[in-house]
Amino acid sequence: MVKGAVKWVPGKEFQFIGRMEDDKCSVILGDGGISPMKLLLLSVAGCTAYDVVMILQKMREPIKGLEVEISGERREEHPRIYTKVHIHYKIYGNVKEEKARRAIELSQDKYCSASAHVKLSGAVLTYSLEIVPDDE
Repeated sequence: MVKGAVKWVPGKEFQFIGRMEDDKCSVILGDGGISPMKLLLLSVAGCTAYDVVMILQKMREPIKGLEVEISGERREEHPRIYTKVHIHYKIYGNVKEEKARRAIELSQDKYCSASAHVKLSGAVLTYSLEIVPDDE
């Protein structure tokens, strides 16, 4: 079982500190921090980034770096869930494009639980890929 807690910071109108049990860091939510919905997007980006690096390493692809940019559109009515999410993967190194696409598809279709949650809410999730090869 996973456990965490969010605590309101007295004296701050809308600031909360969130911490998961056994984790070594906290997150500031609301005023002076990040909104929970933006944190959700970062969670998706972090989840898929972890997968893609791990999969490419297992494929023995020469990945040197990875940046994952994520954007989302929310509906106007409440609850203001994401309706569209786009992920842009920027992979550094002489990685084969077909291997990179396979790693991304495995992440999106099989491994990334955070992406699965967003898709299960009905959001359309798309991605793009950019490979930045090493200078030779």
